[in-house]
Amino acid sequence: MTATVDADYGSQSASPLPMPQAKGVLPIVDGILHADLLPPVPAYELTAGIRKYTEPFVGVTEDGTPRRGLYTLADTGARPTVVADAARTYLHSLAPYQLNVAQLPMSSPDWRLWTNAVPTWSPKGMRLERLTTAQRELALAVVESSLSAEGAGLVRSAMKLNGMLGELIDDYLDTLTEFTYWFTIFGDPTSGEPWGWQLMGHHVDLHCVFVGSQMVLAPVFLGAEPTFGLSGRYAGVRAFDDETAAGLTFRRALTRAQEDRFLLSRSILSRDLPSELAGPWNGRHLGGAGSDNLVLPPEGITGGELTAGQRDLMLDLVLVYVRRLPSLHAEQKLEQVKRHIDETRFVWRGGHDDVSAFYYRIHSPVLLVEYDNHPGVFLANTEPERFHVHTIVREPNGNDYGKDLLAQHYAAHHTTTPTAGEMPVAH
Repeated sequence: MTATVDADYGSQSASPLPMPQAKGVLPIVDGILHADLLPPVPAYELTAGIRKYTEPFVGVTEDGTPRRGLYTLADTGARPTVVADAARTYLHSLAPYQLNVAQLPMSSPDWRLWTNAVPTWSPKGMRLERLTTAQRELALAVVESSLSAEGAGLVRSAMKLNGMLGELIDDYLDTLTEFTYWFTIFGDPTSGEPWGWQLMGHHVDLHCVFVGSQMVLAPVFLGAEPTFGLSGRYAGVRAFDDETAAGLTFRRALTRAQEDRFLLSRSILSRDLPSELAGPWNGRHLGGAGSDNLVLPPEGITGGELTAGQRDLMLDLVLVYVRRLPSLHAEQKLEQVKRHIDETRFVWRGGHDDVSAFYYRIHSPVLLVEYDNHPGVFLANTEPERFHVHTIVREPNGNDYGKDLLAQHYAAHHTTTPTAGEMPVAH
């Protein structure tokens, strides 16, 4: 069975969607990957989240030491009461025994326990598939009211494409579904104290934190294999068109004379890359699960080296990711990035024609964005293709999970910083 990619990135021509992998190769049952049944290399790579989430948090840095003063407590004018009300309504719909795992302390280490693949542990939070339809809609209302319409639409598309993948390959039908995702509330949405939520599962990982009127949406991992629905109930669902197109637009505006500053390789085919960048699980991206303390030295062309037109295109690309936030927060985040535009760096791997797979990274002091095309995991293409996309967004220098803002809040308003298992006690 083959299908035709219904995609149009500029003048991109259609390419065939490959056959599925052989059935049942991965030891996945009921949403859990049994890593002890895998060979050593994939077992190690796919357990990064569970192996590293209890390490002391530092954040993504250039040299192991976070820059201070990049994030400050402020009154943004936003009032996230609709989100808090949605969270309260959702929690009130649950039975007491469900609340034991559906709501965790703000200081829980489970904030940092996630994977973009399939969990190798029994996750906390409520699995959306196990909720009643009414409860599931209430949980999704928390997500949707936290994000922009565009951001919420992308999340739901990625979830639907996960279900489409299961139907397409006719396998892992208890895992590759639209609702095999775990949703957790952290903290008390009604207390006036910081709180947040996590949505975690295959190709969809979001961490949303509210500190007063401020909101942090990081880390975020969103992806899809493939990025479009061909038939059945998910026909017409699409994702990552803008992330792909805006990346290509910016890359094509850069000149050959600039290539020695940003172009790391002209191909991301496995034969053209070192083995550590050619694997099927992480590919080129560096900021996935288990990478909370990634050390990422400066690399690439800076905004200060670009022409005014090129800088505008870089910001257009940043906006694709930032506008997943509600408009006020998106505007503020974009302004924050603009303040550091001269030191914001960009790198590219791969081609920039109409069909070649590619990778790009934007690395600002206050924003890390990665986009990568991947080979097949459930589909049989052995090399990266445009129809398998991973995207990552982080807040470097210690503000993933809102950690920097939370530390400032607790220092200003509490006698002690809460530790794991404790809830903060206000003055």
